[in-house]
Amino acid sequence: MRRYLLVFLVSLVSLVVLGQDYMGGAKWIGAITRKDARIPEGRHYQGAVLKESKALWAQADTLSRRSIILRRSFKPYKPFKKAELRICGLGFYELTINGRKIGNAEFAPMWSDYDKSVFFNAYDVTNLLTYEDNEIRVLLGNGVYNEQGGRYHKMKISFGPPTLCFLLYVTYEDDLRERLISDEKWEWALSPITFNSLYGGEDYDARFEVKNWHPVVVQESPKGQLRPQIANPVKIMERFPVKQVMKQQGDTLLVLDMGQNLSGYPEITVEGKAGQRLKLTPGETLNDEGFVNQKQTGRPHYYVYTLKGGQTELWHPRFAYYGYRYLQVEGDVEVLKKVESCFVYNSAPRTGYFECSNQLINDTHRLIDRAIRSNWQAVWTDCPHREKLGWLEQDWLNGEALVYNYDCKTMIAQTMQNIVDAQHEDGSMPEIAPEYTIFTGSWAKPFLESPEWGGAIIALPMLYWQHYGDLSLASQHYDAMKRYVDYLDTQDSCYILKQGLGDWYDYGPGRAGFAKNTPMPLVSTAHYYQWLCYMYVMAKHLGHKQDALQFNQQAEHIRQAFNREFYDSKKKTYATGSQCSLALPLYLKLVPEGDYQAVLDNLLKDIHAHGDRLTTGDVGNRYLFYTLVQNNQRELLYKMLNHYDVPGYGYQIKKGHTTLTEQWDPTHGASMNHFMMGHVENLFIPDLLGIQRTGDLIEIAPHPVGDLTWCKGSTMSAFGEVKVSWKISNGQFLLDIEIPEGGFADVYMPFSDRAETVQGGKHHFQEPVRR
Repeated sequence: MRRYLLVFLVSLVSLVVLGQDYMGGAKWIGAITRKDARIPEGRHYQGAVLKESKALWAQADTLSRRSIILRRSFKPYKPFKKAELRICGLGFYELTINGRKIGNAEFAPMWSDYDKSVFFNAYDVTNLLTYEDNEIRVLLGNGVYNEQGGRYHKMKISFGPPTLCFLLYVTYEDDLRERLISDEKWEWALSPITFNSLYGGEDYDARFEVKNWHPVVVQESPKGQLRPQIANPVKIMERFPVKQVMKQQGDTLLVLDMGQNLSGYPEITVEGKAGQRLKLTPGETLNDEGFVNQKQTGRPHYYVYTLKGGQTELWHPRFAYYGYRYLQVEGDVEVLKKVESCFVYNSAPRTGYFECSNQLINDTHRLIDRAIRSNWQAVWTDCPHREKLGWLEQDWLNGEALVYNYDCKTMIAQTMQNIVDAQHEDGSMPEIAPEYTIFTGSWAKPFLESPEWGGAIIALPMLYWQHYGDLSLASQHYDAMKRYVDYLDTQDSCYILKQGLGDWYDYGPGRAGFAKNTPMPLVSTAHYYQWLCYMYVMAKHLGHKQDALQFNQQAEHIRQAFNREFYDSKKKTYATGSQCSLALPLYLKLVPEGDYQAVLDNLLKDIHAHGDRLTTGDVGNRYLFYTLVQNNQRELLYKMLNHYDVPGYGYQIKKGHTTLTEQWDPTHGASMNHFMMGHVENLFIPDLLGIQRTGDLIEIAPHPVGDLTWCKGSTMSAFGEVKVSWKISNGQFLLDIEIPEGGFADVYMPFSDRAETVQGGKHHFQEPVRR
């Protein structure tokens, strides 16, 4: 195995030697200081940038946003046994030693609020160093660290011009160590990347000769604390060839269907003359004339490649990506010999597998999973084009979908660091983390804080504990979690919260957006109650007994206020009687004792009144689906989802989409690659297949439904992979399971009261089908 692959935690010995000075005295270096760069301060949302602000950005030195290369030579003076380096290149870097790229990560290091945390990477390069002169080169791009615009940009934000901090430790065979750090001895030069913006694209001139090397300047270090990057790197994980040519205009234009909507960029192979050029414009959809359409996803975003000539050239962007299915190629099209779409997403190991006899369910699973992958970058983004921001609600509302299909331990831990970094001094939580942009204007208040979004600071440690059996995140971030519920306590009015987004993008007449079916205060207050319940349980297990008592008392006050404000005891309904209005209190057990069944009946009536279709959105879906499952209404839920009409996942499949769309009705535009509505994925492995994990505990409880005749899949437990396969044949339900050695599972059969505990190994169960 190649020893230069990325490692995420450097050795304990090195950490002890260096303490918290991870970079051993290395300096931050680059081409220009922040002072000379004249970069404006602040985090500017692009829709609210005033003329004065635009003028300030225009004054920034062009060198401050230019991609540069830094270099240094190093020659070991005697035999060595180990070489390890640590690097942080901001915004993004690509490191080579003797012309060979180190690691296989894209967009490294991972994004953060650089005023709070700055992640670095560590590599073992023992097998790459020679005993001659070794040339170390670092290519730097802007990333989110230095988003100055130029084309499309969601916001303008800069923590400074591109910068590098570098440390190489060489351990010789006699155990002596030599250190090479970033300092004044390095040099810099302009790179062939003439433009780069995470939001706007990238231009590369292969004719450009890297020369005119200059001494580096020592820069002001970022304000944030250096931390090891613990989450898995983003990589090129899949490749897709051209599916079909959609449009061609002579030798000057091609429109290509790459077959799959994804996050990434094109990779091209070209042959031609020096100076010939291609412009590549990616997009999710085509307009009426058959050209690529970026109207809903942020425009313009494109890539320009200028040929060196006289050879076969292979290229893809280094520091920009987009969400797209179609690719428009303009210019000297005859030079194009090959093009592929590089699907770029987080390399967290896949831990789950699911398949069943219903093709629509399988396609829905694939639709959601591809959207999850597309939006799994350094953070879980909302979309891979228009915003690329870490909106927080989807991380926990779709939490089971994530943890049953992927190993999320390091990603959740690093996400929590971003969340805690984003928390404000008063304890409030923004809706995005890192908080790269602050929305302003009279319209912006609902987008600044909402309990369903900010509550991720509590929900993610709870998910981590429930699934992995690990309370460490709750322990580590307990003070921040408590500060958040204490803040909510200052915002309520008689225990009712009145801020937030509510059931965002629910389904009904008119344009999707703010909730139209359910009062926002009902949704916000219900989540306030849920966060206090979570805090009560976690505080109790962490030994914070007095806090637990206070959380429990506060939750009871909110429960009573919630019912006073929203519950109609005569009609046995809440607020508007919408599906979200009823599912939330049912799921959270807010309903007064003795009225539960009546409220549930009203929920079922509303579903039937809508033709057995849902009306919920980004928040309400989770509670609707789980409420139906908890009350043995799986047949109804199956009916609500097993169709090709709107609203439903099948409608998106019918329309040819390959990733989950932002709206239930994708014909209304907006993003075609969001995973926020993918809540049904929470049920596929834990409920339909029937594998549930709670820490070390494994429960097998399959739930055949509808016309399903078989289902098979797996997920990881603390002891290894758990496999389940069930089928219905000749009136018999047949269940085969495989439990890893050292583990055990409680098995519950679906058509009887039979329950059994089994140990590691393969087991077979059978019983008659009773509907």
